[in-house]
Amino acid sequence: MEILFTPNALMALLTLTFLEIILGIDNIVFLSIVSGKLKAEDQPKARRVGLLLAMVFRIILLFGITWVMGLKEVLFHVDWGFFEAGVTGQSLIIFGGGLFLLYKSVSEIHHKMEGEEEGTTGKASNSLSAAIIQIALLNIVFSFDSILTAIGMVSNAEPEQGGFGHAGALIIMILAVVISIVIMMIFAGPVSKFVNEHPTIQILGLSFLILIGVMLIAEGSHLAHFRFGANVEVGTIPKGYLYFSIFFSLFVEFLNLRMKKNRKPVKLHNNKIIDRKLKDEDVTN
Repeated sequence: MEILFTPNALMALLTLTFLEIILGIDNIVFLSIVSGKLKAEDQPKARRVGLLLAMVFRIILLFGITWVMGLKEVLFHVDWGFFEAGVTGQSLIIFGGGLFLLYKSVSEIHHKMEGEEEGTTGKASNSLSAAIIQIALLNIVFSFDSILTAIGMVSNAEPEQGGFGHAGALIIMILAVVISIVIMMIFAGPVSKFVNEHPTIQILGLSFLILIGVMLIAEGSHLAHFRFGANVEVGTIPKGYLYFSIFFSLFVEFLNLRMKKNRKPVKLHNNKIIDRKLKDEDVTN
């Protein structure tokens, strides 16, 4: 346990916690949109259950690191001449999650643009249980992707070799997950309220989920070694580029909201003269 209180371990815990929070932003956006269609009294419960599910799934996956890493083994090969692939368990989960995220994001944008909002007088399909099922399905994918990133960051080599050991690395990753989920629980309510009160933020958030869905599909294709022709292999989309574009877009949207809030209505200095002319024209007509 002494190694957990070393500067290297504390830095790894801080870095991994920050990364978990960043990777959890898309989870909070999805939670906000799904819970926003529920009754007001059910929304906090849906957010709490969703984030607790995220924590439970990630901890279970951390304890099953051997199983997670075993999913890299190829399940079956595909060779059609112009297309080759070696499909693994990891690629199936991440690719399927990306497709689900694309479908859900596009359908939500369609409902909002077409004015098909489901309220209390609309469809009853958006019950608490249905929302939790959607949240659970997506949490599996988000948790899987997050844990793969965490495993790559924290070395489980022995302390003599510059690592934290298997037990030390596991404790660091579990602590990072728990701390990040607690922080997200604290801010999930205000973030959800802000997202649901601003339609432009909702559309922006759904657009981010489309980006993340495309990223997951590309990552799943890369893990499955999708190859077209002789030399064209699908690569991954760097997450740094993706999250930079998300934060930059949010920054610009916040500036727009601030400008709209501070904008004063334009008043014409000669508005009395214009009003008088309009009244004279009405009398003449």
